Amino acid sequence: MNDAARENGAAKSALHDHWKFFLGEGIVLLILGSAAIIVPAVASLAMAIVLGWIFVAGGIVGLVTTLVGHRAPGFWWSLLSALVAIAAGAALVGWPVGGVISLTFVLTAFLIADGILTMLFAIEHRRGLSQHWGFLFLNGVLDLVLAGLIIWALPGSAIWALGLIVGIDLIFGGWSLVAMAMAARKAA
Repeated sequence: MNDAARENGAAKSALHDHWKFFLGEGIVLLILGSAAIIVPAVASLAMAIVLGWIFVAGGIVGLVTTLVGHRAPGFWWSLLSALVAIAAGAALVGWPVGGVISLTFVLTAFLIADGILTMLFAIEHRRGLSQHWGFLFLNGVLDLVLAGLIIWALPGSAIWALGLIVGIDLIFGGWSLVAMAMAARKAA
């Protein structure tokens, strides 16, 4: 038996042995995704607040390490970076609605850029991907449609779009894990 076949067998065995964990994670993601879709504004605000606390924590850690290593090169840049992270985090925590609006604009810009680049990638690789390049191209079109819907529904979409899109992503991720767990359960 070659190394690749042995590794493949070990991976299948590990998936089979732990399928319940994947199933549990998938169910949790389905529940969280459904909640985000049902109340997308609350999910958007929660994401802004959590991201804010992550920035604050990261900024504090950066500030402490910068002050401890104050003789290291780039001290002032590192200090400024830590202070900016703390300020950005405090702004997101203190004014989460403003943070949601900003994050929605960033998400929209990402969807536009990713949509265009994905479509160009699909076109460039249409010969190598045979009939499957159309799915990749369609993914790019869907990114542009989502961005267009967000822009069309502004300013109201700034509050719900982030939560809705993350909720949809969580549901797809949850279903993928549930499907993988069910297939792994059957595998011997």
